[in-house]
Amino acid sequence: QVQLVESGGGLVQAGGSLRLSCAASGGTFSTYRAGWFRQAPGKERALVAQIRRSGSTTYYADSVKGRFTISRDIAKNTVYLQMNNLKPEDTAVYYCAASENDYVAYKYWGQGTQVTVSS
Repeated sequence: QVQLVESGGGLVQAGGSLRLSCAASGGTFSTYRAGWFRQAPGKERALVAQIRRSGSTTYYADSVKGRFTISRDIAKNTVYLQMNNLKPEDTAVYYCAASENDYVAYKYWGQGTQVTVSS
């Protein structure tokens, strides 16, 4: 059973940066697609960024393009989300997710980490 554990959330002022980490056990990110989602109060969970199994293809939501970067460290079996120039509207619970296939729904989820951006 794959387990994902996020860390790195917190409170930051607008314009600041945070790096989220997602450590996996029971599976390896070298064979999994990984993604970061977020859910703000009263809103649906939405995909923010993802990286395919090959590691060569990434996707970003329009709202974070140019500010967020998803990456992975296979040796550490960890996926990261570097978030720069944070805005108050980035405030949400951020979730890491993984799947064995690039084309199916995400199967494994972390518990989430809170990111709060103050204005």
